[in-house]
Amino acid sequence: MYNVDKIKYYLNNILKIPSPTGFTSNIMDYIKEELHLLNAFYSSTNKGSLIVKIDGENKDYVKTFSCHVDTLGAMVKEIKAKGTLSLSPIGGFMMNSIEGENCTIETLEGKSFSATIQTIKPSVHIHSDARDLKREPSNMEVVLDEKVNTKDDVENLGIDVGDFITFDPRIKFTDKGFIKSRHLDDKASTAILLYAIKYITENNLVLPYTVNFLFTNHEEVGHGGSFIPDNTKEFIAVDMGAPGSGQNSSEYTVCICAKDSSGPYDLDLRKKLTNTCKSKNIAYKTDIYPNYGSDASSALRAGYDIKTALIGTGVYASHGYERTHIDGILCTLDLILNYCMEI
Repeated sequence: MYNVDKIKYYLNNILKIPSPTGFTSNIMDYIKEELHLLNAFYSSTNKGSLIVKIDGENKDYVKTFSCHVDTLGAMVKEIKAKGTLSLSPIGGFMMNSIEGENCTIETLEGKSFSATIQTIKPSVHIHSDARDLKREPSNMEVVLDEKVNTKDDVENLGIDVGDFITFDPRIKFTDKGFIKSRHLDDKASTAILLYAIKYITENNLVLPYTVNFLFTNHEEVGHGGSFIPDNTKEFIAVDMGAPGSGQNSSEYTVCICAKDSSGPYDLDLRKKLTNTCKSKNIAYKTDIYPNYGSDASSALRAGYDIKTALIGTGVYASHGYERTHIDGILCTLDLILNYCMEI
């Protein structure tokens, strides 16, 4: 029914484009190009989010699905005397999850420099306490793949404080349907929404309600959903489920969040989504995430009078080197498209 290769094509392209919060213009340009190919109308907000509006028969009761294109990353905080860089994290992640990771420095002038993130004591052959060193920003540094030995050497390359540091995603699609990469939160959902737009437009589906697809770019810092489309009555954040110890979520299903750190999501809307899964035989799991927030959370904090929900494919090891499965992606897509068609 769905073109899995096309979904993977979108996802692979999206994962390859670095987009930490604050550095999202390139990925937004890519999405715009794909929307042009689909002849899908879109508009841009002042902060750079994209809104794709597909008119339905009822234009007063609007459903909005959101995803976020921004990811975790870092910025150069200091150029050290020995020519390494200290970093300031963007978003919430464990420092050990980026230890030994390849990265790229993106300068204000558009230059790119490869590097590696290490601790300040990276070798057990030199530092007897290397294993015990606390993994925190002050104990991490970026080692440039350049012949630099001083602060002046680095500055002469054009690198400065405030330059973005992007992490190598290390993308891998396996034969068994698993997808491993950094930033599946929330690029898996970005690919899903892009394909949903393609499916609706190419099949000339007549929607009972106007539907918006909102691509935000500030979710990882808490205000991605602070502006949403007019007349939105239902706001469904398409993000991720979080499988793990004590959790009910799965990489092989769509996950429906009942409650996160911002409180319970709307019960009536959750019931509707759950009933859609039941009536259409879509595999789903309901779960609670104590340390989670979404674009829907920020929309409520911004004062919007809306019903909210949170759904998404299960993403294992979130905010680390993540993994999901094509089954979960297809279940999430199936729920979105079927819910778009429900009266």
